[in-house]
Amino acid sequence: MRWLFFPALRPLTLLAGLASLVLNLTMLVPALFMLQVFDRVFSSRSIETLVMLTLISAVALVLMYFMDTARTSALAAAGKALDRRLGPKTIDLLIHDASRFGGAKNVNIARDAGLLRTFLTGSGIFALFDAPWVPIYLFLMFLFHPLMGLAATGAAVVLFALVVLNERLTAGPTEESLRRSREASRFIDAATRNAEVVTGMGMVEAVVQRWRDLNREVLEAQSRLGSVTTRMGAFVRAFRTGTQVGILALGAWLVIDHHLSPGVMIAGTILLARALQPVELLITGWKSLVEARGAWHRLNDVIDTQTDVQQLELPAPAGRLDLERVVFGQVAQRQPIIKGVSFSLQPGETLGLIGPSASGKTTLARLILGIWTPMSGTVRLDGADVALWNRRTLGAYLGYLPQDIELFSGTVAENIGRMGALDSAKVVRAAQQAGAHELILRLPLGYETPLGEAGSSLSGGQRQLIGLARALYGEPKLVVLDEPNANLDRDGEAALAAAVAALKHGGCTVVVIGHRPSTMHSLDKLAVLIDGSLQDFGPADKMLAKYAPPRQVAALPKALGA
Repeated sequence: MRWLFFPALRPLTLLAGLASLVLNLTMLVPALFMLQVFDRVFSSRSIETLVMLTLISAVALVLMYFMDTARTSALAAAGKALDRRLGPKTIDLLIHDASRFGGAKNVNIARDAGLLRTFLTGSGIFALFDAPWVPIYLFLMFLFHPLMGLAATGAAVVLFALVVLNERLTAGPTEESLRRSREASRFIDAATRNAEVVTGMGMVEAVVQRWRDLNREVLEAQSRLGSVTTRMGAFVRAFRTGTQVGILALGAWLVIDHHLSPGVMIAGTILLARALQPVELLITGWKSLVEARGAWHRLNDVIDTQTDVQQLELPAPAGRLDLERVVFGQVAQRQPIIKGVSFSLQPGETLGLIGPSASGKTTLARLILGIWTPMSGTVRLDGADVALWNRRTLGAYLGYLPQDIELFSGTVAENIGRMGALDSAKVVRAAQQAGAHELILRLPLGYETPLGEAGSSLSGGQRQLIGLARALYGEPKLVVLDEPNANLDRDGEAALAAAVAALKHGGCTVVVIGHRPSTMHSLDKLAVLIDGSLQDFGPADKMLAKYAPPRQVAALPKALGA
């Protein structure tokens, strides 16, 4: 458990260890009290001695209370410190991981951080701080009498052996239970994200049945794990109780043979119970201990692989975009999705990217923005590889309107302002530029209108205009619009055309992905993407005249023989 001495946790861990030292010393007081009462008070019949022993014990118990509280508080503070340190980083990694090609691979890192925090505030952690005291208690048992020491040591060895056996017996069921639980959770997440599709097409019963099957496997895995841990825990408790009875019987026999006093017999029994308690806690809390250890290893592996490639702050870009033989795909794929695409745009130029469905247009948009990294080739913004830019710095100069627009549970202004510190003038200017200002003013609270989960209170067209305003916020230098007019009416399309013209006038480079000629005629250049390859590139008016005499961009694939 070296992670307990992580730099952010080390002072609090050491404080908890110091509190455990004093706490365990005070826990010797009940045994010593019983020893003195039986051996001194009963023989001397001294009330004064009994009163003094009781007062000393009371002081020790008060100190025990404060040390126990201090240890618990230190570990709770360690949990908060860990959450403050890992929480933002894990969410950051989770978001970046989810944006990668193929989806998120480390969806449980936030859960792992929560597991560590929960472990630090649970009872299992106390066993780790109390376990080093077991040899000291056993040594005191040897001082009472060698036979009692040997008996107690034998019991401790058996319990430690049970700890090892418990790990071997529960490792497989624990991993299976966690894996099944994660599968069921991912399925529920997918079902809730697609709730409209599930409800609209009558899939609820089928989805519930699939979840029921997955959940049954979870319950069966948990039942197998619970069966092992329950039997092991019951055996340990019975063994510990039997050991105490055995030590008491051994002590009584030694008292009868005049090898021990009754006080030593009682004190030894109390010490044995205290010595075996951490071992029992280790067994009962083994599942949480294993989960915490696994969570730390997973987090450590993920965080160690994340490095900031570019630390130097680059100057604000002007908007020159260069794609140099960009190739993208997975190693396992026979054919890449993007095949050697190259073109250049100067600051203030506008490009229309067209092609049939599944030709790689959205993939190319994500490569241009640096969301995905090409297998080979380079996407450059003002000569610098976008993959090497500091994403926090670069994001302020980029605007992106994806096909599927997701808004956050906040106000209209917060969504347009990208959930950061609001600049009212920039928010209003972006909304006006996107043609959304009048629309927003008609909402119940204007810019302060809460949108609800994922902007559920808005229509598709309203979400698209607010998403467009978000893309235009802060005067970006490169804007990528993926099917920006998919949900717009004629007025919305006019507002979109005006927004693109305003961006061009302001020196912003714009890439528009679409099919409608009304969007493409006002652009400077047109790129035709077929099956991941750049089929043609040139001035928009000549390209449309060449490939779409019927003025239907949708006919381009047919015109190209695709």
